[in-house]
Amino acid sequence: MLVVETIAKIRRYHFVEGRKIKQITRDLNISRNTVRKVLRSDETEHRYEREEQPFPKLGAYTDRLDELLLENVKRPKARRLTAQRMYEILQAEDYQGAYDSVQRYVKKWLEDQGRQPEHCYIPLRFDPGEAYQFDWSHEKAIIGGVPQTIKVAHFRLCHSRMFFVVAYPRESQEMVFDAHNKAFAFFQGTCRRGIYDNLKTAVHKILRGKERQFNRKFEQLCSHYLVEPVACTPGAGWEKGQVENQVGNLRKWLFAVRPRFKSFAELNGWLNDQCITISKKRKHPEDRNRTVWGMFEEERPMLIPVSSSFQGYSETECRVSSTCLIRYDRNHYSVDSKLAGKTATIRASAERIKVVSNGTLVADHPRQFGRDNVVYDPWHYLSVLERKPGALRNGAPFRQWDLPLSIARVRNRLSRYQGGDREFVDILRASQRHGMDIVEQACRKALSEGTVRGEIILNLIARSCDPLPVDSAQVPDSLSVTVEPTADCSRYDALRQEVHHGTP
Repeated sequence: MLVVETIAKIRRYHFVEGRKIKQITRDLNISRNTVRKVLRSDETEHRYEREEQPFPKLGAYTDRLDELLLENVKRPKARRLTAQRMYEILQAEDYQGAYDSVQRYVKKWLEDQGRQPEHCYIPLRFDPGEAYQFDWSHEKAIIGGVPQTIKVAHFRLCHSRMFFVVAYPRESQEMVFDAHNKAFAFFQGTCRRGIYDNLKTAVHKILRGKERQFNRKFEQLCSHYLVEPVACTPGAGWEKGQVENQVGNLRKWLFAVRPRFKSFAELNGWLNDQCITISKKRKHPEDRNRTVWGMFEEERPMLIPVSSSFQGYSETECRVSSTCLIRYDRNHYSVDSKLAGKTATIRASAERIKVVSNGTLVADHPRQFGRDNVVYDPWHYLSVLERKPGALRNGAPFRQWDLPLSIARVRNRLSRYQGGDREFVDILRASQRHGMDIVEQACRKALSEGTVRGEIILNLIARSCDPLPVDSAQVPDSLSVTVEPTADCSRYDALRQEVHHGTP
């Protein structure tokens, strides 16, 4: 096959220098027919394409290779065999040919089957306020000195490319609700459509095409914010390519070096600031003369206004143990002792654990995300203390009880006396009836006067709640004292001398 340089010489020798074909064949040492072919075709490059590729060694194995290829097409994409793996399978069956023959055959077979290109997309364009995209990512961070994998919720407005991220220890449904509340508060509005993966926390069942049966709670979230949820085709992440790219970019910008924070609240505050800072620096991909933040300020009036946050939580039925504890997410929380042995409902949100019984809130605790943590509210055990006041000394709920200083001092004083625990339980009961401020004032007064006893403090509390009426009678001026009396003991002695006592 002639190279391009040789063809150029033939054309130049003949058309520019006027050399004859015979002379060109001698100078370049090629045949006359080849020179004539170049001059007649008027082409600058000659290609040779084989009409049929022979497979002398692979021929006996083509049926087996066809069988492997047909099975391979039916497999999930992540489990498909490569041409190298098929070559190794044929080698185990005594194939002696080269890998290139197998690779060429596989390539031609896929082309004949009409395989669609895998990396071909259609550019998308969105109107202001039309849609946002949502996704999760797993990142590495150090929270409270503990290295851990955190779950980051990503939001992206499709028109302005404005983004918002927030981190959680879990990827559960209540975190999805809280992430939407914080994102829409950050954007000061929401879009008409939300584009999601087929999240288990959102999609209950995948139906034909784009039809989905969404989770009831998730539908309530979308109804509250007037959003139409749209789920992507399974395995088609490019349908929400903007947020997919955002995951990779923010991982490079913010999590390349593990961030270190004391708590998730501190981390999320930093992420919130970074969203604003980066969007003010980054250029919009479609309008390079403007920043993402500038486009977002124009899109913001087009968003659907948000009136209030969605009260999202996951509900679970539980049974209260004999120690007045319920268990949720590998941690324990106390409830009122009246519910011991009964059934209650746990309402778990991203930050709080609430327990409800017959529509009444019976416990409210900050949520824990470790393992085997126990969160006590000592007031839940007050009715038990009335029967067992001795538990006040060694009971686990009372060891780290954060009481006002004066009440804590009274507790320490009464613990020295016999029966002092019961007296302090009576004081606690009074604080439930009359309020902590009145009890604290009575304890402070008892400490200042040195009369720290249960009955005295209860008396002070009762007098504060029901003070004695004061007589405000007016004294006439005629009865008022005009001369202030003086202390004179001689007058008393004179009176004594005037008294005559009888003699026996």
